[in-house]
Amino acid sequence: MRISKEEALKVIEILKKIYPNAKSGLKFNNPFELLIATILSAQCTDKRVNIITERLFKKYKTPEDFLKLTPEELQEEIRECGLYRNKSKSILETCRILKEKHNGKVPDTLEELMALPGVGRKTANVVLSNAFSKDAIAVDTHVFRVSNRIGLADSKDVLTTEKQLMEIIPKNLWSISHHLLIYHGRNLCTARKPKCDKCPVKEFCLYFKGRKI
Repeated sequence: MRISKEEALKVIEILKKIYPNAKSGLKFNNPFELLIATILSAQCTDKRVNIITERLFKKYKTPEDFLKLTPEELQEEIRECGLYRNKSKSILETCRILKEKHNGKVPDTLEELMALPGVGRKTANVVLSNAFSKDAIAVDTHVFRVSNRIGLADSKDVLTTEKQLMEIIPKNLWSISHHLLIYHGRNLCTARKPKCDKCPVKEFCLYFKGRKI
């Protein structure tokens, strides 16, 4: 069960007023930095990633810079973020592909981004949206939970959720909606004990109406 497109638009407009400064929590200066930061962010908070990348990007600014490191050396640089061994391998392999196939530049298509190690659909959409200003919805745990609770989506998997969000939300609002849903998930529509009574969109929310999800 889902709410209507008209109701979905009202939800997004209300959230825009509640979170006027909604944007990416990752700090970056260019597409390459965002790509690396997003790979690091898997099962790690944006706050911790920003601490790591603040020192990391002072030393290593390009794929070529990273490729001077051994996997073990990079592991030590990113150890605090968790899954650092796998992330080290993914980052170095991604840098190699960027250098060999893309002249050191980050590609700006979903297919090319998803061909990079450590880059899934969510990461690719984050880069497309935030680094290249392309219309995209990245479905992380917050977006998945909040959109299915409200009724913007009605799905058990992230891919279908993404497709349903793209159907119900106007394309020009995809990117901002991603950030709004994240902010709402962190602030009010939390995983445990969501603050429904304080929620500004509860009149549209199917979870609030049913309290069963």
